[in-house]
Amino acid sequence: MNNRKLYDHKNVENQIYQYWIDKNYFSSYPDKRKPYTVIMPPPNITGILHMGHILNNTIQDILIRYARMKGYNACWIPGTDHASIATEAKIASYLKKKGLSKEKIGRQEFLKLARQWKNKYEQIIINQIKKIGCSCDWNRKKFTMDSIMNESVTKIFVKLYKEGKIYRDYSIVNWDPYAKTTVSNEEIIYKKYNGKLFYIQYKIEGENNFLTVATTRPETILADTAICVNPKDKRYLNLKNKRVIIPLCSRSIPIIEDDYVDMNFGTGCLKITPAHEKNDKLIADRHNLSVINIFDDRAIINKNGLIFNGKERFKAREEIIEFLKSKKRLVKIENYIYNIGISERTKSIIEPKLSIQWFVNMKDFIIPTLNFINNKKIHFYPKNIKKFNHWLYNIHDWNISRQLWWGHRLPVYYYNNEDFVVSETIEGALKEARIKSDKIFLSYKELRQENNVLDTWFSSWLWPISVFDGIRFPNNNEIKYYYPTQNLVTAPDILFFWVTRMIMSGYYLMGTPPFKKIYFTGVVKDKQNIKMSKSLGNSPNPIDLIDKYGADAVRVGILLSANTGNDLIFEENLCLKGRNLANKIWNAFILINTLKSGNCLKTNIYAELAIKWFDNKINKFFYKIEFYLKKYRFYESFMMIYKLFWNDFCSLYLELIKSNSRFLNKKIINQTLFLFKKIIKLFHPYMPFITEKIWQNFKSKKNENDLIITNLQNKYFFKKKLIKKFKKSITFISIIRNLRIQKKIKLLILSENKKNLFYSLILKLGNLSSLHVLKKKPKKKYYSLIFETKEYFIPKLLNYNKLEQKKQIFIKKIFLKQIKNKIYNKKFLEHALLDIVKKEKKKELDCLKKIFLLKKKINEF
Repeated sequence: MNNRKLYDHKNVENQIYQYWIDKNYFSSYPDKRKPYTVIMPPPNITGILHMGHILNNTIQDILIRYARMKGYNACWIPGTDHASIATEAKIASYLKKKGLSKEKIGRQEFLKLARQWKNKYEQIIINQIKKIGCSCDWNRKKFTMDSIMNESVTKIFVKLYKEGKIYRDYSIVNWDPYAKTTVSNEEIIYKKYNGKLFYIQYKIEGENNFLTVATTRPETILADTAICVNPKDKRYLNLKNKRVIIPLCSRSIPIIEDDYVDMNFGTGCLKITPAHEKNDKLIADRHNLSVINIFDDRAIINKNGLIFNGKERFKAREEIIEFLKSKKRLVKIENYIYNIGISERTKSIIEPKLSIQWFVNMKDFIIPTLNFINNKKIHFYPKNIKKFNHWLYNIHDWNISRQLWWGHRLPVYYYNNEDFVVSETIEGALKEARIKSDKIFLSYKELRQENNVLDTWFSSWLWPISVFDGIRFPNNNEIKYYYPTQNLVTAPDILFFWVTRMIMSGYYLMGTPPFKKIYFTGVVKDKQNIKMSKSLGNSPNPIDLIDKYGADAVRVGILLSANTGNDLIFEENLCLKGRNLANKIWNAFILINTLKSGNCLKTNIYAELAIKWFDNKINKFFYKIEFYLKKYRFYESFMMIYKLFWNDFCSLYLELIKSNSRFLNKKIINQTLFLFKKIIKLFHPYMPFITEKIWQNFKSKKNENDLIITNLQNKYFFKKKLIKKFKKSITFISIIRNLRIQKKIKLLILSENKKNLFYSLILKLGNLSSLHVLKKKPKKKYYSLIFETKEYFIPKLLNYNKLEQKKQIFIKKIFLKQIKNKIYNKKFLEHALLDIVKKEKKKELDCLKKIFLLKKKINEF
């Protein structure tokens, strides 16, 4: 192309996005159309987005744009999550660098700082989402701590509490010593740890004998309240009702029996530390043991640790081991590999801790959730999501309280020290407290609100309902119109602590699942097969990629990496491929835009044929692409459009319509423009910016819709026979072109039926002056093609394959003869090693098999 230019995304994308915003194309209101609703998994306000977010949001945008073009009332609700633990950890780190802490600045000042943080990073995230081209309804943007959302969360907490589904209990929880809060089981990463098993002697009270106990955690010895053995363990039958002395102090503790103890682990004796191990607490409850807490909130030894008070837990372990050695109570140390829990947010080692927490009783939610899944009211893509039922059947009650300041504060109000009421407002709390306490003059000053905040996921599990204000105002017009949503696009790593809980709240509040389909994206990884994340620093900044290649190119790059539900390796050069595609589309636009018509010119046969063929093929692709999108096969759907444009339209169609003259028939130009606009429609959900820009340049009428709201056709008429015949002709042409390269080759074969090929096409693309089909039969039927005054005899496609097979048989027979001459030679057999003879005989057998298979293929032709 003489007018070939590079597409300049920088002068297009911001302008086009603002144009869409100004036209209010992303906004949705209930009307008579069918709704197509998607809720965005709200990203945490902890910094910039990574490539996993780009993948997730690109897929959502493809779905929402496609639905909008299919005539649905498309509603995509964006939002951000306050992310209690992660955000508070970020702010705490920021304060630490300034020599401050949240305790020093106070709750109000800390929350003010957190809101400033939220405003800053939410804006960064929103701008990134806009940059990638996401067509969200920004009028509906939500934040999980907005006043409406906060009121909804409070309302549900109170409702669940009044129904007995929320309770307060003293229980072992997972404690993050860095964040100084509890975390859920799902927020812990378990890793193999190369630790030690310490064998320690406990002196039996009143005797000179010792009991050896094996433990991985000697720092908790001072919290021991018993030693436990299995009642079936014959080694310890004589210890019943006896006591032992803790080796770090003079306190004695009982020896008890419980079936829980594994007789094969260590020495078969288990130290019971109820304040710091969940199973130990269960044993302690069964045997009425006392409880001693050895750690403070930072996992530093407290005053119960006696001389080790103030020591960090792992430093205390070292000093305790040295102390035991000096007292000759350490028998031995063994290497021992075991799992340790790591906080997903702060990377701190989890410490089991006994404390008062708030829980949701999960038993009433399990069966309805399983029914939704097993009765296929919700469809998973891909379908092989494992361990779902197992997790639900083994679910623990949900610890929803967090010892943080940033989050939804529990609507619990204390009076008279530990008495409390649960109420949506402080006014309601005061009324209820007055009734419960019989204190008519109880004042607001005597009420103290719970300091704990709710687990972040407690607001997120209500997300599909609260975004439509369906909790404060059940059955409002919006919740009735938009709920349930059509799709949820999310990562599989939050299946349990978000997706499953949203299904639970959907059952509890609405009686129906919150979404019809769930698509789990793969995990985006780098070249080293490591998950991309902000914390690891192995994810490129999406804005840098967009500035360099363009949003369309980055979207293409992530799509070229993706396959249904599989993890994907993202490389920057895939964005380069996306940019090359954008340039190709742009140059096709320039070429078509510069075509000139001559009204007197006739339409050539092959141009008309090309128009018919491509129109039928693109209609067939409309149908296939819709099928792939329904199955969430985004890579396949995009590659189908990619190849249709690059191979069929650019390499073949445009070649067919070209003329020796600078002018083309007006009908051809109009039809070419019509077909190119069809391609642009197909590309739009995947590459929205460049396609909208081209569409605006091609708009023929002032009242013609912009591409974003142009309807895709709903019916797909195409002729399979025409497409098949055209494809066969192209294959035949490729053989002709190969023969032109091979020069003087004569091949005699059967002739084709004239109806099976497009001869005008063969003449055009085969660069032939004429094509003759012989009517009279010579010894064998053949085509006679005249090219550059030389005559070639061109084979039918299948028989050409047949000749190739015969050629291969001939070569194999020569090779076989060489092998036989060797292995049937007496001198060779006398001097060759047995292994070499065996190898040669194997070659003979393999060669015979290949000849047999080749002959079999010939007979199939």
